[in-house]
Amino acid sequence: MNTIRVAIDGPSGAGKSTLARAAAADLGFLYVDTGAIYRTVGLSARNRAVDPGDEVAMAKILPSLQVELRYDGTGQQRMYLNGQDVSEEIRLPEISRYASAVSALPVVRAYLMETQRELARKHNVVMDGRDIGTVVLPDAEVKIFLTASARVRAERRCRELEGRGTPQPFEEVLRDIEDRDFRDTHREAAPLRKAAEATLLDTSAMDFQRSLEALLEIIRERTGL
Repeated sequence: MNTIRVAIDGPSGAGKSTLARAAAADLGFLYVDTGAIYRTVGLSARNRAVDPGDEVAMAKILPSLQVELRYDGTGQQRMYLNGQDVSEEIRLPEISRYASAVSALPVVRAYLMETQRELARKHNVVMDGRDIGTVVLPDAEVKIFLTASARVRAERRCRELEGRGTPQPFEEVLRDIEDRDFRDTHREAAPLRKAAEATLLDTSAMDFQRSLEALLEIIRERTGL
C-alpha cells in the first residue's frame, strides 16, 4: 500500500515541530521530528567532547551510536541514545548549536537518511526538518515551507524557554536564530531552501490555531483527505 508523505521544511523556531505534531494527530499520521534526531547526535558529540564540526571525528563515533525513535502511549515521539531517553536533554539551548553543526556534515546526513526514509515507507507520515522536501523525501505527496519572521520566531522561542524554566534574553535568542538561519542556508550539505513545488506558509501574523488550520487545509487539498 502506498503511503502519504507530508514534508514540512523551514527555519529554526518557525513552529514546525509543534504544528507538524498537531497536524499528524489530526490526520492519524505518524509524526517524525527529524530535528530531534540531529539534536540526539549533537548531544552525543557534546557528551564525548567531540567537535561537532569535525567530520572525521564524527565519522569515528557514529558506528557506536544507537539512535532510536520511540513513541509513548500518547503517540509522542521520544528520542533514545544508546538506550537512554534523552528527549528532554536534547532541548537544552546549547544543543541547538551542536545540532546545527552536525547536520551540516554529509557523513551524519547519510547515516541518518535511511532511518527517516524507512519510516516514510512504512507509515503515512508528517515529517519536518530542513531538507525533507528537497533531499530526504523529494517525491513527497505534500511539500510545505513553513516560516515566520526572525523576530516573531525569537519571541515564540523566548516564551517556550521561559515555560521550560530556562529563560534567555530576547536579543540573545534573536541573534542565535539569525546565526542559525545563516548556517542552515549556507551549508554545503543539503542547505535549507524552499523546494520549487512547496507551498509557502508564513505564520508571522497567525496564532497557533489559525496556523494549524492553514496547514491542514494545504495537506487536505493536496491529498484529497
